Amino acid sequence: MKIDNEEVYVMAIIMAAGKGTRMKTNKAKCVHKIMDKELVRRVYDLTQKCGIDDVVTVVGHKREQVMKVLGDDKKYAIQEELLGTGHAVMQAKEFLEGKQGKVVVLNGDVPIIRKETLDTLIEKSVTNKEYATLLTAIYENPKGYGRIVRDEGGNIQKIVEEKDTDPYQKEIKEINAGVYCFDIEELLKALDKIKPNNAQSEYYLTDVIKIMNDKGLKTGAVIVEDNTEILGVNDRMQLELLTQVLKERINREHMANGVTIEDAKSTYIYDDVVIGRDTVIHPNSIIKSGVVIGEDCEIGPNAYIRENCKLADRVKIGNFVEIKNTQVGEGTKIPHLIYMGDTVIGKNGNVGCGTITCNYDGVNKNKTVIGDNAFIGSNVNLVAPVTLGDNVLIAAGSTITDDVPSDNMGIARERQTNKIRKKK
Repeated sequence: MKIDNEEVYVMAIIMAAGKGTRMKTNKAKCVHKIMDKELVRRVYDLTQKCGIDDVVTVVGHKREQVMKVLGDDKKYAIQEELLGTGHAVMQAKEFLEGKQGKVVVLNGDVPIIRKETLDTLIEKSVTNKEYATLLTAIYENPKGYGRIVRDEGGNIQKIVEEKDTDPYQKEIKEINAGVYCFDIEELLKALDKIKPNNAQSEYYLTDVIKIMNDKGLKTGAVIVEDNTEILGVNDRMQLELLTQVLKERINREHMANGVTIEDAKSTYIYDDVVIGRDTVIHPNSIIKSGVVIGEDCEIGPNAYIRENCKLADRVKIGNFVEIKNTQVGEGTKIPHLIYMGDTVIGKNGNVGCGTITCNYDGVNKNKTVIGDNAFIGSNVNLVAPVTLGDNVLIAAGSTITDDVPSDNMGIARERQTNKIRKKK
């Protein structure tokens, strides 16, 4: 990683071994999801956004589930006994030994820290030549958190966990966020000196700060600007809270970039979505990760735009429409009660109410390709794989199983017959 034109080695340790008993779950806590992405995956993705390539995840309880989420090609350390945060980092010592630089320690259940915040923590640690740099926050009600104890000059002396605080320390409002940037060599030395002399009989990673201070090594902190970033997940209520926090953050960012969201409370836009200016998102719309929407589009209400969709400018996706793995050309309208999956449709098209692409044959997903200026009538079934050319018209109520060339009309329905009804 390059910081101030200096190449610095930075690695990360993600602590993801906890049981999460308050979740009342059969799963590992860190594999629960916020907006379709596992907690531990969110933390791992944060390291990648910050340019940290060397990542070790400490796993323990139901570790096979965590490892399945991240993949077999990642580095893991095993914590068989859950004896505290210091003990968790001790399990990763083999990955630290012989290395010089910085190591960032993160929690697998604290999933919505911003990239900018972690960048600032690392940069301060390197620029100020600090051996330990902490992320801290100011809480009016700090109950439950470790307190940051500073000397008269404002320097950090130590961190005291809630259960070990005295009456004076309980009144301290600056708390430990549990995110650290350490000098690797000095961290290794300090880990050897940690003792479980506390109310929990655990090895506290926070003891490293006092050990370094006692040696005269410089330590520091970054106070987080938005306290919601350091919220963790310990139960289902906190899982829901973080979902709402992240949803609001994402929606605000899109609105700041020129997108109209009529009802932010009912609109769910997932991570890594691109939306162009002057697009309007109507209520009760869901837009999944990776979707790209152009300018002057209209989405919803009650639209569900799933993964791998790309919408050009001036596209309309109406109410009760679901699209997945679909590309929509400029000016095309998909107004209401429609499903389009694994589809490419060109520009200036119109898809009638009740149309579906029959993309799944029971074994494989198949593709539907529709050219420019297509008019698809209501209640049409497009049985993939099928290709419709430019300027085609598909009659309402048709089930299309064969390709329709450009400038043709496709009709696939029985001729109407009327029969006399027998009276009872």
